[in-house]
Amino acid sequence: MIEVVSGTETRRPDGTHRVVVTGMGAVSPAGVGVEALWQAVTEGRSCLGPIERFDTEGFEVTIAGEVRNFDATEHGLSKKDARRSERFVQYAVVAADEALAQAGIDLESEDLERFGVVVGTGIGGIDELQRGFSTLEGKGPKRVSPLFIPTMIGNIAAGQLAIRYGMKGECLNVVTACATAAHCIGTAVRDIRHGYMDAALAGGAEESVNPICIAGFTNLGALSRSDDPERASMPFDANRSGFVAGEGAGILVLESLEHALARGANVIAEVTGFGSTGDAYHVTAPDPAGEGVARAMRQALAEGGFTPDDVGHVNAHGTATPANDATESAAILLLCGDEAGRRVPVTSVKGTTGHTLGAAGGIEAIVCALSVARDCVPATAGFSTPDPECPVNVVAETLVDVPQKVALSNSLGFGGHNASLAFSPYPQRA
Repeated sequence: MIEVVSGTETRRPDGTHRVVVTGMGAVSPAGVGVEALWQAVTEGRSCLGPIERFDTEGFEVTIAGEVRNFDATEHGLSKKDARRSERFVQYAVVAADEALAQAGIDLESEDLERFGVVVGTGIGGIDELQRGFSTLEGKGPKRVSPLFIPTMIGNIAAGQLAIRYGMKGECLNVVTACATAAHCIGTAVRDIRHGYMDAALAGGAEESVNPICIAGFTNLGALSRSDDPERASMPFDANRSGFVAGEGAGILVLESLEHALARGANVIAEVTGFGSTGDAYHVTAPDPAGEGVARAMRQALAEGGFTPDDVGHVNAHGTATPANDATESAAILLLCGDEAGRRVPVTSVKGTTGHTLGAAGGIEAIVCALSVARDCVPATAGFSTPDPECPVNVVAETLVDVPQKVALSNSLGFGGHNASLAFSPYPQRA
């Protein structure tokens, strides 16, 4: 663990940069803004409801986590930019604007060749994709929009953010399905840690409440068919029956501590570690042994010099599918040991937001960073009945006055992609 005396040591023992969070922005089913998200999760409140974006007649699933009444022009986008941008890009821009405003960065005084953008999406512009296919089949190839490709492709959120702010550092879209945003954050952390960038926007955005997306996940057997918004998403609960599709964006401003201190920034939390592993097991199911997830958590802790005994809580991927929650529970017991693993507080925000897919790791990183900064572990909305298959300490009511050395935020993606981010308060506690 890094020894902090004055709180201003900017390098880790191996000489690499410490990386901190100085700004955060969110768009979620709780509304626009980080505080709306934080209030909903700490209240243990579900923000799910009947799908309003399209007619669900004939659909077996009718509940989702929509961003309701969202108008990008009310949040800083011009009518032209909104018209030419898919919802996932609009969400990313609004979240990034909030994050940069909180960070207080004067972009005119920055070396923008050392300011990067690492923002991804799991499925990209799926609305535009569906419209494009419909136009092609119904009206012919000449009627397909000339902007179809640059509107739909997944990397365009990162590209649009770079253009909007003039950021000329590395510009990436790391795609690992539901682990996308966490891997984007981890990639940015590594780039800053090793000196390739001074700062970055990092996270993810998604627009998954869409007819073909809901139909596909339904037929895969992944979605909850409950018509009760309060009981549709039930992470770790014995009665859980699948995830609920959500949407939104979570964007963080990451900086080297040296860069942040030089400009007098307010540091929210420190990213003390990142772990990334693969299951090599199945195209959709996680390895039930949880070994890959446990390795990712172990890597994240080791990078910050922590041990499993130091974990204050785990912000789990916690999708409310039978396989995911049992796997993560097994992983936590593997990491901490059977006895200690049953005591570590575990929470999932997906009872509040639903599963925001490629945005989930960003939204949950924000919640995890605030948890260590505010000595608080949010409740798991939708959880009431413990499951013997998930023998972990699921937080049913928000815990307050809980100082933590380190907390983990996990993300898992189809294909066996595992990511774990370690967040610590700043300055670190001895």
